[in-house]
Amino acid sequence: MALILEPWQFKGLELKNRIMMSPMCQYSVSDEDGAPNDWHFVHYISRAVGGVGLVMMEMTDVVPDGRITVNDLGIWSDHQIPAFKRIIDQVHLYGAKIGIQLAHAGRKAESESLRPEAPSAIRFSPRYRVPHELTGDEVKRLVDAFASGARRAIAAGVDTLELHGAHGYLIQQFMSPLSNQRDDEWGNFTRFPVEVIRAVRSEIPSSMPLIMRVSAVEYDAKGYTFEQLLAMVEAFHQAGVDIFDVSSGGNAPVVPDRIYPGYHVPYGAAIKKAVGVPVIAVGILEEPALAESVLQQGQADIIALARGLLRDPYWANTAAAALGGTVQVPVQYHRAFKKSFLGQS
Repeated sequence: MALILEPWQFKGLELKNRIMMSPMCQYSVSDEDGAPNDWHFVHYISRAVGGVGLVMMEMTDVVPDGRITVNDLGIWSDHQIPAFKRIIDQVHLYGAKIGIQLAHAGRKAESESLRPEAPSAIRFSPRYRVPHELTGDEVKRLVDAFASGARRAIAAGVDTLELHGAHGYLIQQFMSPLSNQRDDEWGNFTRFPVEVIRAVRSEIPSSMPLIMRVSAVEYDAKGYTFEQLLAMVEAFHQAGVDIFDVSSGGNAPVVPDRIYPGYHVPYGAAIKKAVGVPVIAVGILEEPALAESVLQQGQADIIALARGLLRDPYWANTAAAALGGTVQVPVQYHRAFKKSFLGQS
């Protein structure tokens, strides 16, 4: 069987395959209370039915002002737990595992009713507002908010959690000289992420892997380098992160010169080798042969798909057909496939 279709286990997380649905904001909360609704129910469960091994729910904010828009998911209140649990229970019913990506938008809050807040009063770009510079006590309260979000996610039944330390949101803002120019203890680029990691780790079972998404590079000469990121990743691993989900950019209004299938993969492979941890590869990997090649070469342990799974919720079957595997859909759909494709004689 192709590696991408084989089971994978790390600590207490057991996946039926190595396909992950990457977190993608849906901006579909209609009543501004942050709780997932019927759109999210159909969206996530469709991918579980379609054969994904791990569903990672979109950026879910730990405080109301931590949202990008007022239509984002949140996990700042116990009243939000049942709506998450409804989705999580159904995803489990179809054999997939599921996590929630905990986050805070920081200076990238866009809705006018939200207050952008950040390590330093430096706006992301001219079209964004100048953020409120967090006080030391406010920073500590946000660390506690991440811990509370983790506690609620555990109560909802998640199998894992991902911290969003990429794409220019608050955790990455603390990691970068582009956005963190403080002269107090929080000016240390690893201090806030490490405190968040430790706080979240204290709320989750020791058998549960903690994932962190990082941006390998910032595409800005004034930002951190990949070598500096490697040192931070080592500190995050020592603090309690088990798996790294490796992307890039987002903390400066610039984009890479070239975007092509697999362009993040070398960074993830380097982290895997240097730190000795499992990594998740992401970045235009929906061609099954390419995704399989990344795994076969040992460059990653899991393949995360974003837009590819928006286009094709049943991508696991597309991969199976291309790579000679077996279909991974519920029995109710078996009549649509040849017996040989179902692994039957």
